[in-house]
This record gives sequence, structure tokens and C-alpha cells, in this order.
Amino acid sequence: MLDTTALLDQIVPAAEAAAAAYGASVLTRTQDEAANATVRLGQRLIRRLLNHDADTAPDSAPVRTAVVRLAEAGADPDLLALHRAELRIALRTALTEAPDLATELSVLLPATPPPPAAHAEGERSVAVGRDNTGSIATGDGAGGAPAR
Repeated sequence: MLDTTALLDQIVPAAEAAAAAYGASVLTRTQDEAANATVRLGQRLIRRLLNHDADTAPDSAPVRTAVVRLAEAGADPDLLALHRAELRIALRTALTEAPDLATELSVLLPATPPPPAAHAEGERSVAVGRDNTGSIATGDGAGGAPAR
């Protein structure tokens, strides 16, 4: 089974972009060539969510309602945060109720880039694969705290 949280982390930003770009019409609007890739992806994801196999699909009304409310939120940061959370919850419910839907949607998403590679060779070498927020000390007498 797919990790629903990771899938939501990819789906929600694209759905938000589509809702923000097209408002409530994102629910019926066909692909617009001038739209950017994220908006087009959001449109495809929303369309797939709302048109999933009727026999096995979860109720699409909460997703539809969340998209419309997000689209109508305007620039109010509090409303945007609230409606983003509503969309995420509606999507989580839909994906939980229909695991096959999660698989279908994951196929539409771009491949997740691999984590950055970190490799160190040799005595006292250090490799950092992501950000480092602390000191890195190697060598004789390295006590972990910088000298003052």
C-alpha cells in the first residue's frame, strides 16, 4: 500500500495551484495550453479524483466542495490555510476509502527525485547529504564545540 501522507504531499500543492488559477471552473475546465505544468497536473488529479470508477469511488462531494472553497478563499491567509487543510482532509479520506485510487493517482505524479548522495572516503572524511545545522569537527582533539 502506498504512503498516503507522502502522496498527499504531492497531490495537494498541484490541486491548490489548479484551484487558485482557475477557481471553481477547475472542476470542468479542459487543459489550457497556457497553464503551467503544476496547474495541468492539478487539473488531471482533480479530474481523476472526481471521475473515479463510480462503483468503487468514495463520495467525491467533499473533494469538490474543498476545491471550490479553496478557489473562493481569495487572498485571506487564514481562509487559505483553513481550506487547504479541508482539501487535504477530503483527499486523505478519499484515498483511504479507495486504495486503488491512490495507485491511479501516483501514476500521474512525476517520479520522486532520489535523495542527494553523500559519500566520503578516507580518514576523518565527512559527508553531509542534506543541510547541516551544527558543527562538523574531525581530527585530534575535536571536542564537538568550536573553540572561542
